[in-house]
Amino acid sequence: MSLEGLNGYLVEIQSDVTGGLPSFDIVGLPDMRVNEAKERVRAAIKNCGVEFPSRKILVNLAPADKKKEGTFFDLPIAVGILYAIEELKDAASLENTCFLGELSLDGTINKINGVLPMCIEAVNLGVKKVIIPKENCKEAEIIHGLEIIPVEDLNEVIEYLRGDYEIQTIIGNNKFVLNNNNSNN
Repeated sequence: MSLEGLNGYLVEIQSDVTGGLPSFDIVGLPDMRVNEAKERVRAAIKNCGVEFPSRKILVNLAPADKKKEGTFFDLPIAVGILYAIEELKDAASLENTCFLGELSLDGTINKINGVLPMCIEAVNLGVKKVIIPKENCKEAEIIHGLEIIPVEDLNEVIEYLRGDYEIQTIIGNNKFVLNNNNSNN
């Protein structure tokens, strides 16, 4: 997810890790904060005990025609790379799941801005589950029916996605009910 003003829109993170000279590139109109994710992601993965690949890494943020701004792409970029290097296996279990979070160099997942509008748009687009920083949990839980998985660090995310760790999920309550019906009936 990303923001365009106060509106959220879906961003698909595509990762490719191949042979060749070691490099790490992010394409799809990233701003400087998104480009800086390369160093945060590299350090966070390494500091979680996973060997960061010394290969050619390409991350595409689709759609490529919209500017991507912010640090909340760190977590989905890291997860995409972990899948590409086969540290995580079952990507099908993540269908209808959105990841949001800024990574610290040690793997801690920091609070981000804009969680509410991104989660609202995620639900409108059919997303059922969000994995977000624990500190943003209260903001997201006002959205009715959204499954929220609050996380503190990248290790916790890795263990959860491998099925080795269970996280207490929160289901959004009835404080804020989304209405996709635009008719006046």
